[in-house]
Amino acid sequence: MRLRRPNANPAETTTTTLLKTLLLLSLSPLPASSFYLPGVAPTSYKTGDLVPLHVNHLTPADSDTSPNVQSVFAYDYYHPEFHFCQPDGGPKPVSESLGSIIFGDRIFTSPFQLRMNVAEGCKAVCERQDFEGEDGALVNMRILQNYNLNWLIDGLPAGQMKEEVTTGEKFATPGFPLGHVDERDGTPMLNTHYDIEIEFHQASKEEYRVVGVMVEASSRGDSAIVDGEAKCGTPGNAVPLKLSETARTRVLYTYSVRWKASATPFATRWDKYLHVYDPKIHWFSLVNSAVIVCFLVGMVSTILLRTLRKDIARYNRLDQVALEDLSGTGIMDDGVQEDSGWKLVHGDVFRPPKYPLALAVLLGNGAQLFMMAGFTIAFALFGFLSPSSRGSLGTVMILFYILFNFAGGYTSARIYKFFHGEGWKRNFLYTPLILPLSVFAVFFFLNLFVWARQASGAVPFTTMLVLVLIWFIISLPLSFAGSWLGFKASEISSPVRTNQIPRQIPPPSSGYMRPIPSMLLVGVLPFGAIFVELYFIMNSIWTGKVYYMFGFLFVCYGLMIITVAAVTVLMVYFLLCAENYHWQWRAFFTAGASAAYVFGYGMLFWARGMSFASWTSGILYLGYSALISALFFVLCGTIGFFATFLFVLKIYGSIKVD
Repeated sequence: MRLRRPNANPAETTTTTLLKTLLLLSLSPLPASSFYLPGVAPTSYKTGDLVPLHVNHLTPADSDTSPNVQSVFAYDYYHPEFHFCQPDGGPKPVSESLGSIIFGDRIFTSPFQLRMNVAEGCKAVCERQDFEGEDGALVNMRILQNYNLNWLIDGLPAGQMKEEVTTGEKFATPGFPLGHVDERDGTPMLNTHYDIEIEFHQASKEEYRVVGVMVEASSRGDSAIVDGEAKCGTPGNAVPLKLSETARTRVLYTYSVRWKASATPFATRWDKYLHVYDPKIHWFSLVNSAVIVCFLVGMVSTILLRTLRKDIARYNRLDQVALEDLSGTGIMDDGVQEDSGWKLVHGDVFRPPKYPLALAVLLGNGAQLFMMAGFTIAFALFGFLSPSSRGSLGTVMILFYILFNFAGGYTSARIYKFFHGEGWKRNFLYTPLILPLSVFAVFFFLNLFVWARQASGAVPFTTMLVLVLIWFIISLPLSFAGSWLGFKASEISSPVRTNQIPRQIPPPSSGYMRPIPSMLLVGVLPFGAIFVELYFIMNSIWTGKVYYMFGFLFVCYGLMIITVAAVTVLMVYFLLCAENYHWQWRAFFTAGASAAYVFGYGMLFWARGMSFASWTSGILYLGYSALISALFFVLCGTIGFFATFLFVLKIYGSIKVD
């Protein structure tokens, strides 16, 4: 008997998500009402009350025997090939946040009956399930790929205890294995019995709260139903799934429930899942990055301040001596040399760059990404985006990106006006269109591969329509309003006048001043400030581990900003001293070059931590790595440009020019 895939009714779930998102937007000006934190409020149960057990998707993970992740696709719990038991009347979808849906969560009700503080010795989930040969082969493949089951009991993930090899510290990880591999002959065995241990904390008299869930799964082929009662077998009798086309394997899913009193309060029930891997490496990397940044900023400040003071004093002295000589009251000082270096290009340094519209659009989108990333990390740092609020991180990222369309339009318009651009209508349209449409196109293309594999990570078409609707209703008007105010604002004044005839640029005297070498030199330093934290982020994304170290991330983000600004300013100073005034695009590309190292690190992570069994997994990993690197390029390029822009305004505003 083949089970039908449940009707998840994504349209209903997506409509609910849209209403919640619009409600968030309408309440965003109110600081006390601008957060949606589902699952934070504790639920108290009395003895015998039904405690809901919801099932989520099956996800690939690493294991003790095979540390490499072999797939990136997640599957619905009720996907037909798994033949899991369904509740009476079919599974019902559980309402999810927009971020939860986009990141692949697919939560449904289950047939498990858990009652507070009521132990169950052995209970069958449903009647026996029949695995045909084709389904058995597919399930065996998932077992060999280390797929995990993900349950949620009172919003808390069911996990398993693990021990860190280096420190011996025990911690909990969400999810437990679909099956295991026989050590003798390598045969995959399906886990059919679940020993569920639930910890509860007594909140008040006759009221209890769930504070811990552990599941130990085993394979028991001799389980049976005798006289209407389930008899759980022994762990030694494993269940291998027969692989021939005509063969059938009959499986009985059973479970037992144990309740255990705990002193852990509800507020700290997530602590056991929030394990910091190698905390010494975190602190060493953070201190190392801080030392490098302090040394770099000190060196740049010393070089620039001392050199610029001498240059500005010499240039101003030249102007004074020239004026005295012209008025006939003085004689030109033989010790004062002619102008050289960056002052020579003062009449061209504020000349509009090539393709000013493209640069202004990128800078507007970069400013939007900069504010979105900063505010998201800050909110997470203060605990508003804890892992207990499933999908809240993704939802808030989308929310901030939408709201900061106003800042993106305003920034793009003001910079384009400073460049004396005339195509203001195109600037209005391109700023909210080019980058979001490019990201959406890549996302839609990669989503086709997930759809083709019938994986749960495929974003429903209705959810995509909701994103497009939000973009039309909220993002575009905000961007247009910001662009309008940016064009209406007064133009940023240049401290010096621009010559009508461009100055000829001499060829670079040093190899490191050429575009590619300078980009490679400058890009490696910001990457060095974040690469350790980048490992833990990628490990969380691709191996299903919980990431919550937002304090480290906040500091690394600040160090990255300082490093990008310092090295880009230094490189542009050398560029101006070489009498090259084309600094705008050079600053953007030089600062954004860190993205090439981020992408290269992603490929290294693939080589060391991934062993994909299908080419589609590789395409998905490669596509998302390239997309993340491209957004990082725009972000860092924007930081480098504006740091350099302020620097150039400052130094040329400090000299006296006729």
